[in-house]
Formats: sequence, structure tokens, C-alpha cells
Amino acid sequence: MDKIVAIILAAGKGKRMKSMLPKVLHPLCERSMLDYVLDLVDELKIRRKILVLGQNYEIIKKHIKRKVEIVIQKIPKGTADAVKATEEKLKGFKGDVLILYGDHPLFRKETIKKLIEHHQRNNLDLTLLCAHFKKPSGYGRIIRDKRGCICKVLEEDKLNEYQKQIKEINLGIFCFNKESLFSVLKDIKPNNAQKEYYLTDAVELLYKRNALIDAIKIEDVDEAMGINSYADLTRANRIMQERIIQSLFSKGVKIVDPKTTFIAYDCKIGEGTVIYPFTIIEKNVKIGKNCSLGPFIHLRPNVIIEDNVVLGNFLEVVRSRIGEKTLAKHFCYLGDARVGEGVNIGAGTVTANFDGKKKNITTIKDKAFIGSDTILIAPVKVGKSAITAAGSVVAHNHDVADGQLVMGVPARPVRR
Repeated sequence: MDKIVAIILAAGKGKRMKSMLPKVLHPLCERSMLDYVLDLVDELKIRRKILVLGQNYEIIKKHIKRKVEIVIQKIPKGTADAVKATEEKLKGFKGDVLILYGDHPLFRKETIKKLIEHHQRNNLDLTLLCAHFKKPSGYGRIIRDKRGCICKVLEEDKLNEYQKQIKEINLGIFCFNKESLFSVLKDIKPNNAQKEYYLTDAVELLYKRNALIDAIKIEDVDEAMGINSYADLTRANRIMQERIIQSLFSKGVKIVDPKTTFIAYDCKIGEGTVIYPFTIIEKNVKIGKNCSLGPFIHLRPNVIIEDNVVLGNFLEVVRSRIGEKTLAKHFCYLGDARVGEGVNIGAGTVTANFDGKKKNITTIKDKAFIGSDTILIAPVKVGKSAITAAGSVVAHNHDVADGQLVMGVPARPVRR
């Protein structure tokens, strides 16, 4: 989309979060709210995106790993002022402006695409996103004139008793013709005790100029959820988690109990894999086909599990690669491990990866047999088809050769 620019407003302090972390960087299923919004713009193929930041802009700038133009709103004076700060960036641009918010991460591509297409197809000055609530308390209402035309948007504290009965609410997402937008921004006046300039006031100003204004209604109001508190964030996590799980169902992954399962947004899981209850899968985890995971298993970041692996009850795995057809069925800790194919890892196995200063690698080669309660003190290697007897402690740098049997504390080779 060459004739449209996305402006993402992310200058809010997020006081209700009571956190030093900027609100838009709080994670939703282990991805920041802001990244979801940037993903949305990328999915819509909008080439230009302008991010309006506030006082914590340095932290957010460091977080962003993609091409985006940044404008700083030095003093937080409301949404209209934030949009006005982009005027210099948009000099010479002719087209439409999509207004999004960094703390509204749940909008789907299809919803915003529908808004843009309706706006451009009908050559409108402004198109709003709206919804109908049975109990709209707490939301700004869309006010229409006698002909049914949108004439203004009023926040709830400005409504009279009749207007409070209106069930059509404004969701805050706008698509403006750029020239129409900036022609009225200069006429918006401070609208509350904090002397803030509200972008919603542009609706009434455009109406008075006989501009063409329309609204697109959405059915799934969860999409429009803004996040202002940890309670909101928890609810949004549930919504996003449901989306992630539904997507995995469609790819042939069986999740036995979604309510007790957590899967981060970017995990890749192969067809035929079964995930049992009380499983946590964190970000950047890749799982192959026909695996069995859980119950009570925690896969921390940067784990790769290849096809036909069984990881059973009470396991924690972090920064490890597990080869095909490997079994670890009972209570283990595998940290910084490189495990080959067809390995059997007995109950109670621990890779002791931390020496007090750094994490070290444990390598277990193909078809090795790790006996129950083995402790492998990294850095250490266990060779192909090697065996550690139950209760063995394999000291660091005391590698086990291919085909060798070791036992004891510390583990020593045994003739077979």
C-alpha cells in the first residue's frame, strides 16, 4: 500500500501499570504489545510507519529492530497533539493516514484491511472503527445527526443522560485523508482539565465542513481492547493464547488441555505432536513432528526438539537441542545440552551447566544411555552408544568415550 501511512501512537506513560518499563513494551504471550502492532502494519504491506514516542523513547528505540520513522512528542498533550507532531514528516505526502495505538495489540489484519478498503473505495475524508455494546459504560459514543450521519464522538464524561443510552461506541482507530486530517488538527482545542487535545474532536470539525465520514462495525470487540493495567494485560494474554492455540490446532497439533497450557507467540510445532496438560513453552522454541510433551514440562527459550521425541513428566529444558527419537520420560533438567538421536535419558538426570561464572555445554551423542540420577557436570561429552550407570556423576572435562560404560562418584570406566 503506497498511498497510505500508518501513524502508531505510543507516547503514553502507562501510569496505571506502575512499572519502569514503557507500557507498549509489556509482553503479551512473550512478545511486546508494540511489536504486535508493527507486525499488523507489515502484514497490511503499509510501507511507511511513523511511531510517535514520549519521554521513554530511548528504551523503545533500542527495542525496535525494523525500519520505522520516529517522532518525539516532547510534552504529552493528547492524541491530536501526537498526530500533529508528524506533520513535518508527512510534508509532500498525498494519500491516507491510518491511526493505530501501541497499546492495542489485538486487532486482526482482516479488520484493519476492511477499514482501509472501505475508506479508499468510497474516497472518504474519515472512516472510524466502531462496535455496538449492550452495556457501553466507559466508552466514547458515536453521535449521529437526524439523517444518521456521524457528526461527533463524545467521551463518556461529556454525555447527557440521553446520549448515555447510545450503544454505538468509538474504538479509536481512524483512517483519514491526510489533507482533511491536518486541515482540522490546528483547530482542535484543549478538551479537559489536563489541557489535552483529543483526536476524536476532529470528527465534529470535519462534519461541520461537510466532509465524508463513515464507520465500519466490527463483531469481535475483543480486538479493540486497549491495555491500561495488569488486569487488562492478563485478559489480553488469554485472548492471544486462544488465538495461538487455535492456529496450532489447524496445523495438526493436539493440545490436550488448552486452559493449563501456555505457548509463546513464535513457537513452531510440527504436525502430530501432542502436548499434555501443565506445559509451558516459551519463546523461540521449535518442536518437530510426532513428539509427545508433558505433562508438567517447561521448555524455556531457544530449545529445538526434533521429530519423534518424547519428553515426559516434570522436565525443564533450556537452550538445548534434542535429537530425533530421544526419550526423557521422567523428571530431568537439561540445560545447554546437545543431545543426539535415539538417546535414552533416565529419570533424575541433570546437566549441571553452570560453574558459577558461565553456562557450559553438555554433549550426548547418538544412542547413548544415561542411567537414572546421572549428573553430567559440563563441559562434558558422552560418546555414541556410551552408558552411564545409575547414580553416576560424570565430572567436567572427563568425557565418556564411544561405547564406554562408566559408573560411580566420580564416574570411572568399567570393562564390559
